[in-house]
Amino acid sequence: MSRRSPAWEEISRPLEGSLVALERLDAGHEDGLYEAAREDRAVWRWLPYDASEDRVAFRTWLEEALAASEAGTEAAFATFDARTGRILGSTRYLTLRLEHRGLEIGWTWLSPSAWGTGANAEAKLLMLGRAFGALGCMRVEFQTNARNERSRAALEALPARFEGVFRKHKIVQRGEIRDSAYYSITDDEWPEVEANLRRRLAR
Repeated sequence: MSRRSPAWEEISRPLEGSLVALERLDAGHEDGLYEAAREDRAVWRWLPYDASEDRVAFRTWLEEALAASEAGTEAAFATFDARTGRILGSTRYLTLRLEHRGLEIGWTWLSPSAWGTGANAEAKLLMLGRAFGALGCMRVEFQTNARNERSRAALEALPARFEGVFRKHKIVQRGEIRDSAYYSITDDEWPEVEANLRRRLAR
């Protein structure tokens, strides 16, 4: 699969559902994202660093995400409430491997007011639908801190398949050594995952 594939060139185009809308991240989203990021700093506990600490830390996160998107190594989105237009958080396509028809979904965070509303489930449905549809992926992977029980439960509820733990994988906040739990969904599994997500959202 060529890096000039039209679908992959448009990987950052908007995605819209009934609960959430995903728009390509840009500098104009900063204020809304910063407000969402500071709703509860617990959101950042398991992420590589705490971007809610202050405006400087947040701008570092934003500029890194924008630079990666501009370079074409990632595709970062701002996540909006589709009904009110309020910014809820952010998510990304990462580890783009066009030649191997695979990518990762990660750096996902939502303000706690959006937890339990279906926002995360619909965002995953939209992103996975593009990955396995227009992008022709055969594998989508996820990684999270092995101690992040909430994230692991959400991945298992998709359901994504647990593949194991990379021990001493990263050094993250405050010098903490992170073990990373890996999960994946393949194209063969996608129809079952899609049906499950649609059932959950219908409820």
